[in-house]
This record gives sequence, C-alpha cells and structure tokens, in this order.
Amino acid sequence: MPSRVLAPRHPGAPDSHPRGLYVLFFTELWERYSFYSLMAILTLYMDEQLRFSRSVSGQVYGAYIAAVYFVPLAGGALADRWLGFYRAVVLGAVLMGIGQFVLGVRSEAAFFLGLALIASGTGVLKPSVSTIVGGLYADRPQLRDSGFNIFYMGINIGAFIAPIVVAWLRAHYGWTVALRSASVAMVIALVIFIGFRRVIEGGVHKSDREVAATPASTVDDRSRTIALLVIYLIVVAFWIAFYQNGYALTLWARDNTATRWSPEVFQSVDPLGIIVFSPLLVVLWRVLRRRGAEPSTLGKIFIGMLLTVLTFAVMAVAAFSGGDSGRVSSSWLISAYLIIAAGEICLSPMGLSLVTKVAPPHLRGTLMGAWFVATALGGYLAGFLGTYWSRIPHSRFFIVVAAIAAGAAVLLLVVKRRLQVALEPAEEGRRSAA
Repeated sequence: MPSRVLAPRHPGAPDSHPRGLYVLFFTELWERYSFYSLMAILTLYMDEQLRFSRSVSGQVYGAYIAAVYFVPLAGGALADRWLGFYRAVVLGAVLMGIGQFVLGVRSEAAFFLGLALIASGTGVLKPSVSTIVGGLYADRPQLRDSGFNIFYMGINIGAFIAPIVVAWLRAHYGWTVALRSASVAMVIALVIFIGFRRVIEGGVHKSDREVAATPASTVDDRSRTIALLVIYLIVVAFWIAFYQNGYALTLWARDNTATRWSPEVFQSVDPLGIIVFSPLLVVLWRVLRRRGAEPSTLGKIFIGMLLTVLTFAVMAVAAFSGGDSGRVSSSWLISAYLIIAAGEICLSPMGLSLVTKVAPPHLRGTLMGAWFVATALGGYLAGFLGTYWSRIPHSRFFIVVAAIAAGAAVLLLVVKRRLQVALEPAEEGRRSAA
C-alpha cells in the first residue's frame, strides 16, 4: 500500500515556507554531497586509476549521467503506482549507499556494479523528493518558485562541499576512502528523512493512493503535458552544456589552467555561485512579484539559456587567448562557472517548480521523472560531445557548446507564446494567490 503523505496539523502563514521544506533541504544536501563527490572525481578515477582511454571514459561518463537521470522516469511511475513518494525516497537512498560502498572496491566489475546501483537509487529517489517539495505548496502556490530556490540551495551546499572534501580525502587517504565518503553521506541523509518524517507537512494534501486514483487527464491536462514535453526537449541543450563541468571543464582545469588547485575543486565554484546568488534572486522575484512584474517560469528559463550561451562564449575566448593548448588564468574558468550558476538558478529549480504546478496529479511522479529524462539525454550527449575534446581545438569545442545552447534559446523564444497559453492557468493560479 502506498505510504500516506501527512497533512499539516497547523498550516503555516500564507507568506511563510512550510517546515517540511527544511527537512528536505538537509536530506538533499547530504544526498547531493554523495552524488557530486563522485562527479568530481569520476573522470579522474577512470583516467588515472582504471586507465580507460579518453574515448571510453567519455562514453562511460555520458552513459552514467544518462542512466542517473533516465531511471527517474521508471522511479516516478513506481512511486505513483505502488511505493508512494516516502518509500521511494527510502529505497533510493539505500540503493545509492550500497552502490557507493561497492564503488570503493578497486576493480572494473565493482566499478560498473556500483555505478548501476547509484543510478538506480538516484532514479527512484530524485523524482519523489522533488514531488514532495512541490506538494508542500498546495496551499501557498505563490511561494512555490521561491521554495524551490531554497530547496535548490540545499542541493548546492552539498555540491559545493563535495569536491573540496573528496579532493582532500583523495590526497590524504586515497581513492577508496574518497569514494566511500559518499556512502556515509547517504546514511546521514536517510537518518534525517526518516527521523523527521512527521515534519514533512502536507505533501499534496492527499494520500498517494488518492492521487493515483485521480480521473484520466482532461484536454487541458493533455495540453499542459505536451507543453512540458516541449520544454523538456529545449532544456536538453542546457544539460549538454552544464555537464561539461565533470568532463571538458575538469580536463581544462587540469591541463589548461594556471593554478595550484586540484582540478576537481573548481567544480565547487558553480554551487558556491548558486548559494550566493539564490537568496538574491529570491528577493528579486519577490520584489518583482509585488510590482506585478515577475517573469513567468518560462521567462526565467529563457534567461537561464542566455546565460548558458554566455558561459561558453567566455570559455571560447579563454581558449583563444591561450592558443587552445596553453595555460591561462583561472579567472576565466571561475567566471564561467559563476555565470552558469546564475543560469542554472533561473532554469533548473524553475523547471522542477513548473512540473509540480502543471502536471496532472495522477502523472506527477511520472512527469517529474520525465524532467530527469531530459537531463539524462543532455548528460549522455555531454559525454558524446566530450569525446571530441581531444579531436578539435578547445576554442571550437566551446563555440559548439555555445551554439547548441543558443539554438535552444531561439527555439524557446519562438514557441514561448504557444507554451504560455497552455500553461497560463497554472501561472494565473500562482499570481492570484499572491
């Protein structure tokens, strides 16, 4: 029987965030430490320890990211139909913890088994956590975007500390301890989630079974679902660019940046930017909302795409300045990470918020999983594109990434009006509740 999402005994004030948000904030903080600690050293581990060729490591990297974000389609459906969101989170956390422990065994078989377990666990956990966050705002929809910004800060605090800690552990204690620190983080995340379950207020104000029993979608539901799928296709381009952080940008940090930092440490700059910029954007959206000038969710996503284009334009200039093979100042890479951090804030949490606002209730977990499928496709294509890192000049590589993002931004601009018509009822509901 699916687990019941608890209704709040004392609903918060209309302008305050629910207490359950902060339980999920810290749950995701440690879960994301677990995930991003591996992301920080995965390419280096394949290159320096497993001795994979650059082509093989690029394919494995892309396939792993694709698996991590493709499985949520099945994980979301599993939560919708059988497990419920609470049990899905618990099961996913357990699978991830086991996979990260197995990864510490130095063998190719253990390496691939560990990756498979982590991908499976992440796929079950991620859509359910995000769906629960959205459900917390059923009685205060005007705060949902800001709530996801706060939730996203928890994700990025974990992502910020992960590369720094795992680099230190790798330098002082070796690969096994560094890899297995992720397993410890998952235990902490699981203890927080289970221990404070009753503080997770509201959810969807219905049991998971009641949501699953919601009648089939109406014409309006179908139009919103189609609009979501179109948006998913557009944001694939963002993830192609973003996931160069663990591949091309990590290799750039090691081979083309004049620095004494470990290459994986640079991956902390993006989440640091998100931690710094998120409160500022939350305040900005609040001020604009009060003036009736807050951009729609689609408008925020478009801004995120433009910032992504700018990120890789900066990196192309950096590559030109170094003659494509020389070392250049670390300020180029740091600037690029900070720009894409601002773009990510405008795009990723807004996409999660959008799904919880407009997805039909009986498909909410499934469509949240579909959002992660778009991430999966972007991650796989990021790895595929990464196989060309050593084949073409670095400046050209960055120009290609920028062009992909620019093409998606133009497409979003062209179809934005039609998409907004389909999504307008949800956007109006948010504004009228403000």
